[in-house]
Amino acid sequence: MIDNYTVLATFPYSTEAQITKSKLENEGVSVLLLDEKTVDSDPLISQAIGGVKLLVANADFEKALQIYNDIRPYEVDSEGNAIACPSCHSNHILIAPLERKNLFYMLFPFFEKTKYICNDCKTIF
Repeated sequence: MIDNYTVLATFPYSTEAQITKSKLENEGVSVLLLDEKTVDSDPLISQAIGGVKLLVANADFEKALQIYNDIRPYEVDSEGNAIACPSCHSNHILIAPLERKNLFYMLFPFFEKTKYICNDCKTIF
């Protein structure tokens, strides 16, 4: 059964996943939550197991992705203004994954400078 589903997003806590799940189900998308009860029983292991996974039916994936991109929170600057992509000028900006290019950043990832990625054109800046 899970073979017919794809992970759309992961969340550190089940409450965030439940809100998104409710919106997607309201739009007619078939949704499952994976590891929800595990994280609820011990929230400290959320990062170790990859958080709560929101799975959507493969047939509904494109529709679910569009809905999720419309409702997901995007990054803002320190003054609360939307950050714009330098390439396409979109405001759909997320924090880019850490690169951890050398041992220092692997041991101390909090020293690595925050980079952003545009959710539309995938430019990292």
